[in-house]
Amino acid sequence: MTTTHDHCIDICNKLLRGERSAVETYDKAISKYGDEPLLDELSRIRADHQHAVTVLTQNVRSMGGTPEDGAGAWGAFANLVQGAANLFGADSALEALQNGEKSGRTDYQGALDDDEVLPECKALISSELLPLVEEHIVTLESLQKAT
Repeated sequence: MTTTHDHCIDICNKLLRGERSAVETYDKAISKYGDEPLLDELSRIRADHQHAVTVLTQNVRSMGGTPEDGAGAWGAFANLVQGAANLFGADSALEALQNGEKSGRTDYQGALDDDEVLPECKALISSELLPLVEEHIVTLESLQKAT
């Protein structure tokens, strides 16, 4: 295994941790809002993050790596979402979710800018994963305006 593969595995595992944490974050938001109208959208976004977990797990394995189980930086957002929802309601929770998505976008863009990330990994990010995150940001902005 080359250094490039090792580096790419590390980057994909970082992205995987972020996606696992995003799933956790949306689980908390969904449990908080129960029957709210935004539940369908939050559930759909959560499903997109779960799909990203599956895709990144397969990608790490295809490079000969071991997918990591833990959550990443989104863990702090999960706690922030829960606290914001408890204290300030849906609008603050949506803002926290949006900030988490923006952090994820930054991580994906960083991977695309990294010369040591393999072209096939960049293709997966640019064609499938990053567009989902971009769409999530737009959706959350719309939901926030509607609340």
